[in-house]
Amino acid sequence: MAQTRRTLQGEIVKISSAQTVKVRIEKKQAHPLYGKVIRSHKQYLVHAAETENLAVGDLVIIGETKPISKRKSWEIVSKLEVKHK
Repeated sequence: MAQTRRTLQGEIVKISSAQTVKVRIEKKQAHPLYGKVIRSHKQYLVHAAETENLAVGDLVIIGETKPISKRKSWEIVSKLEVKHK
């Protein structure tokens, strides 16, 4: 039985090396009792085969993959929006 891999949407925060970028995933959730929207975030190291067409601020979709290194187990699936210069 084939499992579908998890995907998340986030913004590129840093281009670390030739094949690694740091992506920030922001989550908004309402407080269960008071209803106030609480924002939290998490940053993932993501494998990017080519970083030439990526820039800080781009919105991307990342997908879970087998572990590539100690902290990298996500890869870029597609780029949604390009940062305006």
